[in-house]
Amino acid sequence: MLLGCKSFFVKVKGQHIHRMGRSPPLKFPQPLPPPPPPLPLLRRVPPRAGGLGVRGAGGGVRRAGKAAAPGTAVLLVTANVGSLFDDPENLQKNWLREFYQVVHTHKPHFMALHCQEFGGKNYEASMSHVDKFVKELLSSDAMKEYNRARVYLDENFKSQEHFTALGSFYFLHESLKNIYQFDFKAKKFKKVTGKEIYSDTLESTPMLEKEKFPQDYFPECKWSRKGFVRTRWCVADCAFDLVNIHLFHDASNLVAWETSPSVYSGIRHKALGYVLDRIIDQRFENVSYFVFGDFNFRLDSKSVVETLCTKATMQTVRAADTNEVVKLIFRESDNDRKVMLQLEKKLFDYFNQEVFRDNNGTALLEFDKELSVFKDRLYELDISFPPSYPYSEDSGQGQQYMNTRCPAWCDRVLMSPSARELILKSESEEKVVTYDHIGPNVCMGDHKPVFLAFRIAPGAGKPHAHVHKCCVVQ
Repeated sequence: MLLGCKSFFVKVKGQHIHRMGRSPPLKFPQPLPPPPPPLPLLRRVPPRAGGLGVRGAGGGVRRAGKAAAPGTAVLLVTANVGSLFDDPENLQKNWLREFYQVVHTHKPHFMALHCQEFGGKNYEASMSHVDKFVKELLSSDAMKEYNRARVYLDENFKSQEHFTALGSFYFLHESLKNIYQFDFKAKKFKKVTGKEIYSDTLESTPMLEKEKFPQDYFPECKWSRKGFVRTRWCVADCAFDLVNIHLFHDASNLVAWETSPSVYSGIRHKALGYVLDRIIDQRFENVSYFVFGDFNFRLDSKSVVETLCTKATMQTVRAADTNEVVKLIFRESDNDRKVMLQLEKKLFDYFNQEVFRDNNGTALLEFDKELSVFKDRLYELDISFPPSYPYSEDSGQGQQYMNTRCPAWCDRVLMSPSARELILKSESEEKVVTYDHIGPNVCMGDHKPVFLAFRIAPGAGKPHAHVHKCCVVQ
C-alpha cells in the first residue's frame, strides 16, 4: 500500500473496487453479492503515485460488433455537467441514459469525456454525488466492454490558485491492443492497463498537464475556475493531444452588447491563444490535437440584437442612485409597441424562442464569429445542431431555453489542421463522421453535451508507427 493513503473496499455491480486516497467510502443501502475473482481492479491513485502500483488484469481481445467498419472508432464528448450535481436525482439518470445511447450507437474503441463544472457550484457538498456518478460510469452494463479507463478529477476545491472543476474520463474498448498514454515527466509513452482514478492535486500527476488561467485574465470574477487539462494518447499508431478546456463567460449581457466584438470575446481569445501556444511549444514533440470543452463562445451580441430588433425602438432604464444602465427594452415601432426584447445583466428575454430552434438555429451562425480569429490554427466540422446553451434546468423541459443569456454554441469540439486531415482520411462513401449534440429532447442541464464521432482509417498513423509503436484493433 502507498504510504500516507487510506485504503477502502466497496463492491459495485460485481466489481471489486480498490479506492486509495479520499475517504470515507460510499455507503450502499443493499449488500451486493461477492465479486468473481477475474474482474479487473479499479483503484483511485493518489497524485504522487504517478501511475505506479497494482493494476487490473486486462480482458479478452475481440472485435467490437459483427460488421464493424474498418479502422478505429473514436468518440470525443464535451459536457458542462454543473447542473447534474445541483439536481442529481432528476437529471443524472436522464443524462446517463442519453450518453449511453450515443456510446451504443457509435460503438467507439476509444472514448474521451471532458466535463466542466464537475461537482457543481459547491464541490465539497457534492462529493457523494461525484462518487456515485463516477462509479456509475465505470461499472455500468453499458460500459462493460471498456476494460481500461483513466479518470482525472480536479478535486482540489480549497485551492483558489489551482482549482478548475475539470473532470476528464478516458475509456478503452477491450478489442484495442497496446494503447499508450504519454508521461509528460518521463517524456515517453506508457502502456495503459487497468482502471485508475486520479484526483485531489493533479499538478503532480505526470500523465497530464493542468493549468488554471491567471486571475488577471478575468479580474472581475474573484473566484474563477477556468483552465485546461491536457493528455496525450497514441491510438492506432496516431499520437494526439486531448485538451479539456473551460473559458470565461459573459459576466453581463449589457456589457457584451456595448461593443462588437465584446470585451469578453477578447478575454476568451487571449486565454485560448495561451492554450494553443502552450500545447505546441518546444517542450515536447508536436502532434495533432483536439481541444473540446466549454469555450463559452457567444454570438456577437450587438449584431444579434440589431438583427432581431431591426424595427424596434430602444428604451434605456437607469439606476436612480448611480445613473448606470440596468435595463434595455426594445419595443416594436407599431403593433401597440409590443416588447420584443428585454436585456439586463443576466436577462435576455426575447419574445420568440423559435428563432433559436428553427432549422437548428443555423440562421444565427453568421453571428458566431469568435473562432474566426483562429482560422489557421483551429478547425471545426459544420454545425447542424441548435445552440448548446442555456437550456432550462427544469427536468420536464428538454428544448426550452432559459431567458438568462442569448442562446449560443458554447460547447464545441475543435481540432488542429493535422487532426482535421486525420478525420478527412476516414471519410468514405459511408458516412462515418458525426458532429452533433446529445439529448435533443431531454433535459441534460443548462448545457447539451456535444460529441464528435469518427474513425481513424487503417494505416493513417503508419508514418509515425516506428516512433510511437502504438495500438491496433484486433
